[in-house]
Amino acid sequence: MSSQRIVVAGIGYVGLSLAVLLAQKNEVVAIDLDESKVDKVNNRVSPIEDVEISAFFADKELNLTATTDSIPAIAAADIVIVATPTNYDQTADTFDTSSVESVIGLVVEHNPSALIVVKSTVPVGFTERVRTAFKSDNIVFSPEFLREGRALYDNLHPSRIVVGDKTARGQEFADLLVAASLEENTPVLLAESTDAEAIKLFSNAYLALRVAYFNELDTFAAVRGLDARAVIVGVSLDPRIGDGYNNPSFGYGGYCLPKDTKQLLANYRDVPQSTIRAAVEANDQRKDFIASDILTLKPTTVGVYRLIMKAGSDNFRESSVIGIIERLRANGTAVIVFEPNLDDDTIADVELVNDFDDFVSRSDVIVANRVTPELSGVGSKVYTRDLFGNN
Repeated sequence: MSSQRIVVAGIGYVGLSLAVLLAQKNEVVAIDLDESKVDKVNNRVSPIEDVEISAFFADKELNLTATTDSIPAIAAADIVIVATPTNYDQTADTFDTSSVESVIGLVVEHNPSALIVVKSTVPVGFTERVRTAFKSDNIVFSPEFLREGRALYDNLHPSRIVVGDKTARGQEFADLLVAASLEENTPVLLAESTDAEAIKLFSNAYLALRVAYFNELDTFAAVRGLDARAVIVGVSLDPRIGDGYNNPSFGYGGYCLPKDTKQLLANYRDVPQSTIRAAVEANDQRKDFIASDILTLKPTTVGVYRLIMKAGSDNFRESSVIGIIERLRANGTAVIVFEPNLDDDTIADVELVNDFDDFVSRSDVIVANRVTPELSGVGSKVYTRDLFGNN
């Protein structure tokens, strides 16, 4: 396969991992409005926490540059991959796709023959709508299935590759991803664009349902005095169920699951459903239970250990821990936070304490969604529902 000139719009988990992946065999330009991210990429410093990306920057020869000057890069591209944020707009009850549409508009204006591949998560029906709005058939959707902190790893070892285009160009884009990966037999599915959009949202909704299920099992065990670990192990020994995503938490969080379940629920307008709504509601109920359970310990000051949802990540957008903080503070309980990834003094009016020993001494209870070796010496203070020590 000949080398392609590829532009990746958005230097986040999805965009940067794809840019690094494809820069092994193609000429890649990453574009972003954030000059600090651009400078870091050009200096081979990862702006996000990802072990494989940092290793590739240190050890691999990559045909990768970054810029804030998007138009010249777009004008010279064969393929433009859009990986800009699509945050959930609570008022509009849908994803905010304005950043995606802005990039599409630039491509249609300055390089209408380029293939536009949308990797940002979008509502079902988005691709068909923008094809009509921009009068372009060169827009396809290809979902990503990546974990925060392991995004490049998951691109190198993909579970599957889905492209919302059943023509030869869809196969060619899939082949690009396969050629850059380390796997030879990755399942590839070419689908209609709307079906590909649904695949993304239903995949994440299933993961959210699974997290909510084991969290509700854990809540039941805690209230009834059962051994939650024993019950979960026994349930998970059934090979039809398995032991993935079965470690209790404070609720599903992160950038994807909360917004994707809400978007799928919004897409269900006029379609009968109850399961998706139940997953969204169960996540709120879990946070209510966790906060109430912490308050039974009658703490004066609660210390929250880390805002991140999982090890190996530096992202705490939509972290379930933040929901716990809000509930504790609403009850009048003082809260402090230990989060070394933040340099500020406060977040959401909550004091950040960067000295671990000071944090421990001031906390009556230390709340941790996931336990790390750093907490081994203060176990008597730790409140967690982490039963298996994994993400």
